[in-house]
Amino acid sequence: MTDDTSSMFPAGRTALIVRMPEAEPVVGDWRGRLDPAARAGVPAHVSVLYPFLEEGLIDASVHASIAAVLHPHHAFDLRFERTGRFPGMLYLAPEPDAPLRRLTRSVAERWPEAPPYGGRHPDTVPHLTVAQGAGEAELDAAEADLAGRLPLAARVSSVDLVAHDGTAWRERARFPLREPGK
Repeated sequence: MTDDTSSMFPAGRTALIVRMPEAEPVVGDWRGRLDPAARAGVPAHVSVLYPFLEEGLIDASVHASIAAVLHPHHAFDLRFERTGRFPGMLYLAPEPDAPLRRLTRSVAERWPEAPPYGGRHPDTVPHLTVAQGAGEAELDAAEADLAGRLPLAARVSSVDLVAHDGTAWRERARFPLREPGK
């Protein structure tokens, strides 16, 4: 049976994410097997806002607005020291999560028509998804493996706009955060 992850994400769906390349060596194998978004080309990340605006609505003025909304935010460091779970999902918990929550709040306030996760969760919890839609045994195995591979550190210096083109997720733009002291 073919795994058609592209059908999970409609063409034109977008997101604002914080890439976590430092996490790939730790979570990449598990994500490749147990996270449909990874199979669709999404790198290890923490979502700032998903879903964002439909790609056809994003023009130069939206890019300028994203840059303006993110301009007050400084780059910051994170650590991933533990895993967490939602039903059917395993994730790495970023610490501190307050800077990520501020990014989400700023973007969501600017675009109230695009609430985080479509408004399904009243309190969005920043997380790096490792496995989604997997069985409990698979989640347990991934969690046990990751426990011995944490902590890991990451630097957040930008937010990426990504879009699904009907086949895979692709980066459309990168918006840098200010370095402290600037």
